[in-house]
Parts: sequence; C-alpha cells; structure tokens
Amino acid sequence: MSAVAGEVSKNLKYLRLLAEQHPTIQSACTEIINLRAILNLPKGTEHFVSDLHGEHEAFQHLLNNCSGVIREKVDDLLAEKLSEVERAQLCSLIYYPEEKLEQIKKSLPEPDVWYEKTLFALIDICRIIASKYTRSKVRKALPREFAYIIDELMHADYNEQNQSLYYDKIMESILALNIADAFIIALSSMIKRLAVDRLHVVGDIFDRGARPDLIMDMLCDYHCVDIQWGNHDILWMGAAAGNEACIANVINNSATFCNLEVLETGYGINLRPLALFADKVYQETPNFAPRVIEGGKASSTRELELSGKIHKAIAIIMFKVEGQLIGRHPEYKMQDRLLLDKINLDKGTVMLGGKEYPMTDSYLPTISTDDPFRLTDEEAEVMEILKGSFLNSERLQAHTRFLYSNGSMYKCYNQNLMFHGCIPMNEDGSFQEAVIDGKAVSGRALMDAADTLARRAYFGMSGEKEKAGDALWYMWCGSRSPLFGRARMTTFERLFIADKSTHTEPSNAYYKHVKAAAGCTNILEEFGLYGEVSHIINGHVPVKAVAGENPIKGEGRLIVIDGGFCRAYQPRTGIAGYTLIYNSYGLRLSSHMPFESIKTAVEENADIHSTTQVFETMRQRMKVMDTDEGQEISEQIYDLSLLVSAYRSGAIKQNAVV
Repeated sequence: MSAVAGEVSKNLKYLRLLAEQHPTIQSACTEIINLRAILNLPKGTEHFVSDLHGEHEAFQHLLNNCSGVIREKVDDLLAEKLSEVERAQLCSLIYYPEEKLEQIKKSLPEPDVWYEKTLFALIDICRIIASKYTRSKVRKALPREFAYIIDELMHADYNEQNQSLYYDKIMESILALNIADAFIIALSSMIKRLAVDRLHVVGDIFDRGARPDLIMDMLCDYHCVDIQWGNHDILWMGAAAGNEACIANVINNSATFCNLEVLETGYGINLRPLALFADKVYQETPNFAPRVIEGGKASSTRELELSGKIHKAIAIIMFKVEGQLIGRHPEYKMQDRLLLDKINLDKGTVMLGGKEYPMTDSYLPTISTDDPFRLTDEEAEVMEILKGSFLNSERLQAHTRFLYSNGSMYKCYNQNLMFHGCIPMNEDGSFQEAVIDGKAVSGRALMDAADTLARRAYFGMSGEKEKAGDALWYMWCGSRSPLFGRARMTTFERLFIADKSTHTEPSNAYYKHVKAAAGCTNILEEFGLYGEVSHIINGHVPVKAVAGENPIKGEGRLIVIDGGFCRAYQPRTGIAGYTLIYNSYGLRLSSHMPFESIKTAVEENADIHSTTQVFETMRQRMKVMDTDEGQEISEQIYDLSLLVSAYRSGAIKQNAVV
C-alpha cells in the first residue's frame, strides 16, 4: 500500500464528511486551485490596540481611520487628483459618512459634480484596498443592497468605450434616483471593513473612561476580533458571574472616577439602594471625592458629594467581602491585605507591616471591632440587591458572553504572542509558580490553567462556580496573577494613609527581564514561538513617552502598546496611546495625540495626530502562505488532495447528482 493510500485509509471517516462539501473530483480540484491562489495573496492587515478603558469616542475614531491606514491609502492614490483639504474632507467622510454628508450638503454649489467626483474617488479606494483579497471575500463584505453595483464599478475598465458608457449610466442612475448618500455610506463602510483584516484588543476595555459598554457594542459588531483579557476585564467578568468581591471592586472603580453612568445607564444596574444607604450612614467624605478626569462629563456639587458617599460605602463593603474571600483561600497568601482588623478606631490608626500609621479618615460606623469583616444587615441587603442586578443585566451578560467567546488569557497568532499583563517571573528569570486547583503551575501552564478557571467561573456547575469566581478576583489583584503583575494592590493605603511610601506596588520581575532580548526569547519559546519574527505584544503598564521611555523593549522582541489611551493616564504618559499595524510589509507602531471629539472630527476634518515608526520591515512581502491562516489552508489543500485520491481509487464514490 502506497503512503497516500495509507493516509486515505486512515482518514476515511473524515474524508467521507469532506465529500459532502465536495462531491466530485472536479469540485475538490476547483477548491484546491482556489486555495492555492489564496496562499499567494498578500497577508491581511492586523490592527492591535490596548487599554481602551472606556474611551469610546477615541476608540471609534481609531476603528474608523484604522490607525492611519485609510489616510495613507487616500494620500497614495489621490495626491495628484485632490488637494490636501479635499483629501482630509474625504477621509472625514469615510470615517463618519452620515454626519459628514449632513454638513457637506449645506454648502454644495454643484451637488451632482461633487457626488460624481466623490463616488469615483471612493470606488478607486475600494479597488485598491480590495486588491489583496479574493473576489469571493470582497463580495461577502459588500453591503447587500448595493453589492451588484459596487462589484461592477470596482471591476470596470474605464478605458474601454462600451464599458465606460455602461458605467457612466450606472453613475447617472445613482444620482437620478437620489440614492447617492446611501451609496456613499455603503462604500465608506466597505472601505473600513476591508482596510483591516483582523483586530486584536490586548486587554482592559473597562473602567476609568466613560462608556466601555459602547466599546463592547462596537466590538460585537466588528467583522473579526480577538481579545486578550486584562485585569479590568476579568474583574467585570467576575462581577457578571455574581462574585461579590468583583462586584464591589467594579462599583468602587466607577465611583472613584465619577463614572457611575456606565453602571446605571449602560448596564441598568440598580444603585439606588446603595445610594440611599450611603447618604444615610456617611457624612463628610473628603478622602473619597471622585477623580474628575479633564474633559469628562461635568457633575453638580450634589452629584459629587453623593458619589463620594457611595465611594466610601462600597469601599468599606469591598474590604469586608475581600477579607472574607481571603479567609476562604489561604493558598492565595494574601493575609497581608487583611487590614480592617488592624484598625484602632479609638486612636484613629492602623497597623501596617508592624508600624502604626494615623488614618486620614476614621469615621467607620459599620465596622465592628469584634468582627470587622462582617457585613451589617443593611450592607448585606445592599450587596444582595447589587448581585441580583449584575446577574440580571441582559446587556452585561451579552457582553460577558462575547468576552468569553472571543477572548482568552493569551493568543499566539502569526508568530506573535499577545497577553495583557505579564508571565510572572522570579528574580533569577525562572517562571514563578502559582497554585491553581491545588497544583503549582507556571509559564504557559499557568496561563492555560487561569483561562480554564475563568471559564469555569461563568459556565461551570454551581458548586465550582463560586470558587472559580473567587479566582477571578485573585486575577484582578493577586501577587502572582499574570493579569496584575504587582506585589500588592494598595487601595486601602491610598484611601486611608497619607504616607505615600505605603502606596507602592512593586512590579513583578517580568518587567525587568523583558528589557533584555534573552528574557523575551525565554518567554516566546515557552509558548512555542521561535525565530526573529516572533514578538511579545503587551499592554497593562502605560509607557511614559513624555519621560523618554521606549515602548519597544528587548531589542525589538517586545512591544508595549499601552501609552495612555485613557485620559486619566495622559498626564503621565504625555500621549494618548500606541497602536500597532502589522501588514504584508512589516510592523509599524503609531503614537497618538489626544482625540478631541467626534464633533470636531466631522466639522473640522480633524484626524488624530499620529507619529508612525516603522521598526521591522520584511525582506520580502508576506503572503497568506506565511501566516497561521496559510498553514490552515495548506492543511485543507492536503485533505482535499487525499479526497481526490480516494475518488480516483474508488475508496469513496463520487456523487455526480447534487
């Protein structure tokens, strides 16, 4: 028996299933020809973003302009046909077609001339952006209502007289039937759809910024996206699963940044019982005044005062339920975070690390000296209502399911390793162990175990869900959590102790080791990635560009793309974030200045000012065959070849009638 015949015999059951899709030799051979052609197309463009933190308008703009990809295409194609102002207006039209059309139409002296010029320009852009895809893939991306017309116009030969007349009539009809606006909107949508083949979100969609829920809506509608969970994402996932410590932390974070709107308006969480309780129990709360981010929504004095009270009330509840959780899990080794029992209410002090510190606020009427981690009856009732509200928020649950369906702790894709925080390491460069389900794991095994545990917290049986839910809280703030990467979270100290030396959160040794190429190589090889083209793509720790810090580390093996996308970080970083583009020519990193507003972008054709650094160029243009998708296609070709052999040998009979 030949080797091919042996493979056919071994895979006969699978090949019979494949034969249902390709019932004849001709059908299988046609698909092989198609797949081999796809392998030689240019690699699709990947777009990497991180640490979005609820900045929905800035994120929407980056999605629309694809971190400068669209402006680059417009300039390359139309520099000789359109002025700088006209190209800026065209880009704004592509980004926000409905809003921009409304503005433009108010001042058009010759509407038909403008529409025809614009439509032809958009068709030209569609043609160049679609050139790296098969016609089949492009057709799937076409807006259904105009699919045939767009397909015809994109493949027109305007130099051939008969065809030119045909396409001129199509354009005339579009204008005469008054559907030019709808056609422009459809073309703009298609350009944005094809400009980026895949979006990678390297963690932290939630917290700080105004509306992470709106970012989640955009991601749910995006054509191809994967998410590597961040510590803030895992916290919300734990809250959606009903874990009380995660719920309290989510509300505490929202109250800290005066952003309770995302809970009430975004997810319909009932905060009224908490607000009534806080207003009754707590008086002056100067330490708990919310941080109002510059450019954020203005709040009244009363709103700020109530937010401060809510913040204090939920913070105390949070420290209590966290203390109970730590007591349930001695394996977390977080006993140093049990601080409520170290408070001396009479003296207004707290013992920390063997030293007594004065507290900046010792009005804590709900803390019992006998059992400081016990919730009062009112606190327990408030938490029960909040838990029910989180569990029954349809929108939150839908977004959480999307995070699970499209997300993971890490992802290896096209020789790049993406994760949000770190791979915990010891000072000597070895991988640090953490105990999960009674087993000590490290490196890739730690990430895999954490991923499994995260899914169990939401989808597991009722008995295991609670324990796994506690683990999500540990991933949020535990010392050996790959999503946190610090020795401790000093929320209590920052709220109650003035001495800033107690506020430090030492980083894991990972951040020291990845400054060298050897440390990065060690991590990449742990995940099965070898060679010079492999990189770690990281978020979590904002790069202080204003202080000269470089986001490219480890001699080019690691790229950090958290540069302050969130307004709260921008004073520290000096910019408004990094994004990464990986296309068939190589890798390029863009640093962005703050985005003002969509209104300004539409009215003034204002784009995000970005600086792009091309830091790795391919020796030859990458093709689909060089990617993970190409590997899968090659495997499909091999399977189809076996099917053809099975047909020719008679092992499987062709079905000519389909």
